[in-house]
Amino acid sequence: MHAAVLERFGEPLVWREMPEPVPESHEVVLVVRACGIDGTDLKLMDGFGYEPELPFVPGHEISGVVDSVGSAVTDLRPGMPAIVYNFETCGVCALCRAGRTQLCLDMGSVMGVLQAHGGMAEYVKVSARQVVPVSEALSSVDAATCCDAGLTAHHAIDRAGLKSGETVLVVGAGGVGSYVVQLVRRAGASPIVAELGMAKQAWARTLGATAVVDGAASSWTAALEAIGAGGGVDCVLDIVGTRVTMQAGLESLRPGGRMVLVGYTPDDLQAAGKDLAQREIQILGTRAGTRRDLEAAAGLLTDGSLHSIVTRTFPMEEVNTALALLRSGKANGRIVLLAPGTAA
Repeated sequence: MHAAVLERFGEPLVWREMPEPVPESHEVVLVVRACGIDGTDLKLMDGFGYEPELPFVPGHEISGVVDSVGSAVTDLRPGMPAIVYNFETCGVCALCRAGRTQLCLDMGSVMGVLQAHGGMAEYVKVSARQVVPVSEALSSVDAATCCDAGLTAHHAIDRAGLKSGETVLVVGAGGVGSYVVQLVRRAGASPIVAELGMAKQAWARTLGATAVVDGAASSWTAALEAIGAGGGVDCVLDIVGTRVTMQAGLESLRPGGRMVLVGYTPDDLQAAGKDLAQREIQILGTRAGTRRDLEAAAGLLTDGSLHSIVTRTFPMEEVNTALALLRSGKANGRIVLLAPGTAA
């Protein structure tokens, strides 16, 4: 098979031959149809956050069709459309038993990120426990985006505990943010989006943003006051995670408000303890999501409650062109790679 391979950190991927995977007794091999790309892939290539053993095949937003199954797999069969839950979890630690599987204390691998080759390939091998069947009515391109953008957005909204009528500032309407804006509205809250440039701000409005503010500003308090939110917003969902956005987000909160940190960079959050205490500000982290979040996101896309966020597709062998566009910051929504033989 062919795959896009990371051979050295800081260098482009190489489209080359790799051995075709063969499933062990508990595993499944999927024919890959589509694979989304996002900032995690860029961090991986740069050697930040995760450093897998090289050579390595990235790609963690995977949709495909079951090709073959191991001898112990009884609930999956060839031909079933499916997506992949990224985390190979132990299933027995306290956090797994509590349903917080993405925080597993004995994580085996992270698909396309650490130890397990990912979906920038014609075939991918995965534990049967990580395979999530999806409806044939859901396109492979949209299905792929559920595996990170969808489940991350769904989990972040759950962590935020939104209430109907609240005002929410969404910082960044890229892949995850595109779903977050839609889910904020679905929760009955009002999303304001901080984004860069007119094109991205226009995109945010198509998703349902009630207002937009300049994402490049170091403070959004004046802009929020101008649109009637001068007392501050109830919640900030920061999907960028730089020092500037985190600081501006904290300043945008009303007393008693909460910030949910979704995105991350090498930057640290600097916050005055007095301000947090006297205004009773909450800061919450959120990591990816659970298998239930993945199933929920796929269901919402299938029944039309969520709309597609895919704006560009590329043949998988043109992955470096797609990644360059992603890194430029000029792409709206989600970019998805099409495996050989997959139509757009």
